[in-house]
Amino acid sequence: MANRLSGRSFYVWRTIGETGEDVVASDGLSVNAEYSIDDPDVFSDLDIVIVCGGRRIDQNTTEPVLRWLRTADKHDISLGAVCTGSYMLAKAGLLDGYRCSVHWENIASLTDLFPNVAVNRSVYTIDRERYTCSGGTAPVDMILHLVRRQLGADVSAGVAEQFVYERVRQSADQQRVPLRHTVGNQSEKLIAAVELMEANIREPVSQTELASYIGLSRRQLQRIFQRYLMTTPSRHYLQIRLLRARELLHQTSMSLVEIASLSGFVSSSHFSKSYKEFYGYAPSAERGRRVDSA
Repeated sequence: MANRLSGRSFYVWRTIGETGEDVVASDGLSVNAEYSIDDPDVFSDLDIVIVCGGRRIDQNTTEPVLRWLRTADKHDISLGAVCTGSYMLAKAGLLDGYRCSVHWENIASLTDLFPNVAVNRSVYTIDRERYTCSGGTAPVDMILHLVRRQLGADVSAGVAEQFVYERVRQSADQQRVPLRHTVGNQSEKLIAAVELMEANIREPVSQTELASYIGLSRRQLQRIFQRYLMTTPSRHYLQIRLLRARELLHQTSMSLVEIASLSGFVSSSHFSKSYKEFYGYAPSAERGRRVDSA
């Protein structure tokens, strides 16, 4: 699409498999491999190799592919990964000393297995010549960032419009990790409390009401938040509301007064003060920062 909008063939890709035979993805889709890793001209005119990971990546990582990735690095080819593909780069020792992204389900295991890799929760991470993302729709955000950097904002915005992609996330955006994944089944009461918070953003419920709804005292509610999330219920509720406000700032042209109301703040001044304390800058500066950092 970037080629179409820019009027030139700036991007060309090829698919590479270990043997050159078609590769069956974890969802059963067969992907045609144009090259094998042993083809003599496989590295010719190659700027970046992106490893596409899927389920059971540890069982599908082979030593020949790891050696090939190390060879690509020696050819000064940039390396990237989609979803669990970050595991393969880390296994090859090619993420040591780098920051990287991976799907939220794999953050803990990748951190434990590869202590020299700085795994984070960003939707995507670009650290020097390493490009990693969390999977899902995150590759679109990462590639749109590259298109903007290489071909300009107009082309990048045009690609997003063609893909009906309304909000382009930046590397500073964090993956939303489901609370159940964080605490497991250790506290159903906590999960119920947070779900109530998320369902009542415009008209926040009080801590007393929240505790009553889930069958706890206010003090017990405070204890479970402190134990599992290391914060207070009011602080967590505020964060949920501010995250919602930030989404509205990015995705709509609503006024600050409207956004403050939809996010459960009694006034735009209270909203602005809370936003600045949490993010370090005023909400009025958010849209400008978005354009500048894109």
